[in-house]
Amino acid sequence: MITPNETEFIAEENLSELEFLTETAGAQTYKRFTQKMGKPNAKTFIGKGKLEQIKTYVSEHEIDAVIFDDELSPAQVKNLHSEFGETVKVLDRSNLILDIFASRAQTAQAKTQVALAQLEYTLPRLTGMWTHLSRQKGGIGMRGPGESEIETDRRIVRDNISLLKKKLQKIDLQNTVRRKSRGQKIRVSLVGYTNAGKSTIMNLLSDSEILAENKLFATLDTTVRKVVLNTVPFLLSDTVGFIRKLPHHLVESFKSTLDEVKEADILLHVVDISHEMFEQHIKVVNETLNSLKAHDKTTILVFNKIDSLREKMDEFSDKTFEENLEDLKDSYLKQSADRVLFVSAVKKIGISDLRKALLQEVKEGYKRVYPNLPNPYSYDY
Repeated sequence: MITPNETEFIAEENLSELEFLTETAGAQTYKRFTQKMGKPNAKTFIGKGKLEQIKTYVSEHEIDAVIFDDELSPAQVKNLHSEFGETVKVLDRSNLILDIFASRAQTAQAKTQVALAQLEYTLPRLTGMWTHLSRQKGGIGMRGPGESEIETDRRIVRDNISLLKKKLQKIDLQNTVRRKSRGQKIRVSLVGYTNAGKSTIMNLLSDSEILAENKLFATLDTTVRKVVLNTVPFLLSDTVGFIRKLPHHLVESFKSTLDEVKEADILLHVVDISHEMFEQHIKVVNETLNSLKAHDKTTILVFNKIDSLREKMDEFSDKTFEENLEDLKDSYLKQSADRVLFVSAVKKIGISDLRKALLQEVKEGYKRVYPNLPNPYSYDY
């Protein structure tokens, strides 16, 4: 939906991201629909004419799912299900992201976090799942077996939410003990928008083999590695990528995972500079860090994928790639208080400069955080 606060370009970019999410979930996109409205329709999110247009396309092409880029209210989901019929799934962005997280969760912690987020998302939408029973009765309040079924389900969901929260508290306690056992080492955490290349950089810096692929949320579980640069040891962690409109249920559920970010001494903020909306991605990440109270940490801004940027610059600019890159560097060095680097993790361009910058910040970190440590630069430490 294109609102007065949104341009058509931004709307199209958001739909491109939604299409990428859809592909990551294993589905195929057939057609996009947009509509300009002052605000969403309270009953069906979209207007009546656009709804009929989509219904016609869905019917003619035997589409089995309709996905909305914004979060739908329980009432909107219920009404849209009635419009499209029982054979067509109605999903919103939050629902889609939860599905991706569920398919990618590997550890007990991640699975518990995703299960909790799914239940909290489902709880207010249970009523819409019992429309077939509500049709069997009438009257004020719709008293009867359907209502008791809903209440039973709600009670079961609430009980499961309570159990999952207790399980997460136990896992959080174990993680806290584990973090304390790591000793007095500087902690560096990779952060960034999803698919920016954090895992590839993690692999280069730590000589590990973490899953790194061109999909959203390739990394879901936090990975921590001990890294040594020129005999200086530190801990490097890779965390789940951030994204626009990340469901608040997921943010709440994954706060324990994001504790690695909160407790880090240094952040490596990785940005896909080849993406048209990389500045918006930086904003989303900074807003998320701010919500985690981790925005004031020492940060190295790492612009990744300059090899992909070269192809785009060569096509649309009269300047050479080197000239354009210098302009970008000059611009961001002037407007950013952070150290700024330009690299290509895949082509291994600028990685030596990244290692040097990181080593310098880690050394400064030891002086700042552990001033009385006898020999922080020892490999054996």
